[in-house]
Amino acid sequence: MTSWVALAALSLATLPGAELLSRARWTWRTPRIGILLWQALGLAWGLATIGALLGFALSPYGAGVLHGLFALSEDGSGLGLHHKAALLAGMALAGSLIGMLLLSGFRVVRARARHRALLSLIARRTGRGGTLVVDHPEAAAYCVPGMRSKIVISAGTLELLDSRELDAVLAHEHAHARERHDLVLLPFTSLPRIGLVARSLDAVALLIEMTADDRALQDRPPRELAKALLRFATAPSAATPSCALSALPEGGPVMARVQRLLNPAPRPAWVQSAALVSAVLLTSGPLLLWVLPH
Repeated sequence: MTSWVALAALSLATLPGAELLSRARWTWRTPRIGILLWQALGLAWGLATIGALLGFALSPYGAGVLHGLFALSEDGSGLGLHHKAALLAGMALAGSLIGMLLLSGFRVVRARARHRALLSLIARRTGRGGTLVVDHPEAAAYCVPGMRSKIVISAGTLELLDSRELDAVLAHEHAHARERHDLVLLPFTSLPRIGLVARSLDAVALLIEMTADDRALQDRPPRELAKALLRFATAPSAATPSCALSALPEGGPVMARVQRLLNPAPRPAWVQSAALVSAVLLTSGPLLLWVLPH
């Protein structure tokens, strides 16, 4: 089997793999591992799809993808029309993915800068680690991540939660800021939110919230955060800015998080090990096929 055929098969295999992973519930036990697996799956799809197109385009050189690119740079006259079309398709896909990622990142950075400027005008600081409060009667709690991350809550949140519940929510938001969960989401949000991509984004976003939940529980009982989530879910809530990460994303599966907090499932070591091995294979497989000769 030639390398480009193997890359095409791997590219196609990632699609049902993503569908199965989007419906998986075992990832809720180990959300960090689940996120790692999602990242590996997305990277494998991109490398395999681009590699398959380039590999087919460069197959006349009989040198595989990477060596074929070097051969192309020395002599670009050995390709037929259909090979040139595949080459253009592969380059266009690579350029589109990189371009969408950069454009999405630029838009997010610009939106956050605008929101920080707005917060400097309307928000006031509290004594809770520099948390900002906006005078809004509905509940809201979110993080504006970045080099100068901001944790924001509304006046309605202060009235809704008691002191311990508020501390749990703030710990959740600080976890988003410290671990830069926005960067984890960026490759997924840069793609068109349709079909499988939308389901994948929802699955990753939920795992990120569960990861922040776990971080918030390091020095407090889970019941406090669970109660806060339930209060948020049943109270009128303000919309979260699109450039921020919220403790309670609009439409998020709150009960799944609450049940997970109150009834934690065991985390078998073999499940984590199998997921880690799968992530390594997904990442290294396409890379190896890129360098293998034809």
